[in-house]
Amino acid sequence: MRKLVVPALVVVSALYFAPHAVAQQAAAPTFNKDVAPIFFANCTSCHRPGDIAPMSLLTYKDARPWAKSIASKVADGTMPPWHADPQYGKFVGARALGAANKETIAKWVAAGAPEGKASDLPAAPVYTDEWNIGTPDAVLSMQEDYPIPATGEIPYQYLVIPANFEEDRFITDWEIRPGDRRAVHHLLVYLLAPKEVVEAQMKRQTQMALQRMFGGAQANGAPAASRPAPPFEMACCFQIPDGEEGGRPLPPEQRKDPGPNYRARPQGMAQGMGGFSPGGSIRHFPEGMGMRIPKGYSLVFQMHYTTYGKATTDRSKIGLKFARTTPKTILNTMALINASFAIPPGAQNHMVENTMTFNRDTVIYSLIPHTHVRGTGWHYEATYPDGRKEVILSVPKYDFNWQHEYVFTQPWKVPAGTTLQAKAWYDNSAGNKSNPDATRTVTWGDQTWEEMMYTSITFYMPPPPTTSAQQQ
Repeated sequence: MRKLVVPALVVVSALYFAPHAVAQQAAAPTFNKDVAPIFFANCTSCHRPGDIAPMSLLTYKDARPWAKSIASKVADGTMPPWHADPQYGKFVGARALGAANKETIAKWVAAGAPEGKASDLPAAPVYTDEWNIGTPDAVLSMQEDYPIPATGEIPYQYLVIPANFEEDRFITDWEIRPGDRRAVHHLLVYLLAPKEVVEAQMKRQTQMALQRMFGGAQANGAPAASRPAPPFEMACCFQIPDGEEGGRPLPPEQRKDPGPNYRARPQGMAQGMGGFSPGGSIRHFPEGMGMRIPKGYSLVFQMHYTTYGKATTDRSKIGLKFARTTPKTILNTMALINASFAIPPGAQNHMVENTMTFNRDTVIYSLIPHTHVRGTGWHYEATYPDGRKEVILSVPKYDFNWQHEYVFTQPWKVPAGTTLQAKAWYDNSAGNKSNPDATRTVTWGDQTWEEMMYTSITFYMPPPPTTSAQQQ
């Protein structure tokens, strides 16, 4: 029988490396001590039961099955979702995990995603009544459970949300919570004027029509005042196609049947205020800023529903917080669009653009780029009156599932005469896994399988400078 001889080097190596392996394993990050604090601070506002993310990360049991996927999404920058190029502009709430946090998650997963000691787990964040903004001052809800069929195309629906406040209210925070997140493609919020305001507006419109009929004279014979230049002008392409929301109606014989549950656009619908889209349900305005709901006005929810194979209902709602005193700055919204594009079949990198000129000094609070599932990127560049150019925002990897509001850290002051050029890119090829049909030419349309080139701009007009005569 041969005697087994173990080389001394092997014995020494085993004696040396064994404790080091144990030490490495002992030093590996654990969920309770190292990873949970990262998730609680950066992820669980969405990754929790009942919110927008597909899974919860509040507990080890929730997170462990997704460990490898989490590491992959964190490593490639998909999570946490933020798509602005960091070399252009500074924005409030930019989501990012530092290098140290990314390394901790990678090491945790590489070590087998250990749970760790129960005593190391910090207290989980508490979400009050499911509202991320805290307890609202008012919650306004749809007045019905709107029925959504299992299949088919649903035109935009307009649901009136009574408010009728007895005095002007100024919003500092809002949060929109869809009743059925799978069915709500997006939701836009508009003001709805009371009957007496609508009648006064119609009277003014009649007077203006009379002025035009009398060749520029007022109805009483006095010359009509010249119209001031509009504060903004788009270069082209703002006419939305006939039959689409915001466009001219089609002839009766060409109109689609809106269905038995159609809720029409109410008369008196006024300024848009923003809304909900995937990844964006909250607005928070800084001290001294807000949006106004005038006395007696209500809200309208413009609902874009999509079917998903199961009949359901939706009753969306909005939680509001109000300023205690009138804010110094009242914010408004406008849109920069191109509604005249045609994306060819199979086009992988098709660009659509438009330009807006500011005729008055303006301050831009935020930009919200919006396309549908073929959109891949956005780029915004300003040209100032002196010829200087500046990239304001670049979104090289636009994601339909996370449509951010890019709020400038310092609101962008736009001098009169500045132009803003917006460019959007689209992938209409078969290589785009989200593309509904790579064989068709794509134009502007309301539905997800159509497209848009739309930017919502929140802004305000600064007060004119005080002259020396006014100061005296």
